[in-house]
Amino acid sequence: MKKKLDLNQLAKSIVEQATGDEEIKNPPLKTPRGQSGGQARANSLTKEEKADIARLAALSRWKKTD
Repeated sequence: MKKKLDLNQLAKSIVEQATGDEEIKNPPLKTPRGQSGGQARANSLTKEEKADIARLAALSRWKKTD
């Protein structure tokens, strides 16, 4: 969660970004370890297990709530 800045800190931050004094740091979009987990799981499941998972997902998606 980002920390809220007071008005003076916000103004300083805007000036630094506009003049190029401060680099804007963006977090990495994806990590290699996180990407490989789903693929490894998909490769290890049998066709029947994948069908069961899909069936349960469809049932929960279309489950009626009263």
